[in-house]
Amino acid sequence: MPLPAAPDRKPNVPASRLAASALKANNELLFKGVLCLLIGAGVLVSPYFITSPGMQSIVAQSSLVGWFAVVLGAAFVGLYARRRMAASSKP
Repeated sequence: MPLPAAPDRKPNVPASRLAASALKANNELLFKGVLCLLIGAGVLVSPYFITSPGMQSIVAQSSLVGWFAVVLGAAFVGLYARRRMAASSKP
């Protein structure tokens, strides 16, 4: 008697789907946080590398936006770390 064919679909297990979506959401949160940190750092540091005085003053006036991006990115990374710590402490 021959063996049955291998299944061609994954089993429909809600717990594994939930875990996979949570992992994807956590990874996206980390990506957004790092990206915001890099953009904020770029906005804050760029006036020191711009040679044109007019453009340098324009970019320097947007330092509030840079600080906001840094704080937002740090909050995203902190939330990612908090979620990872909570997930690792669960049995």
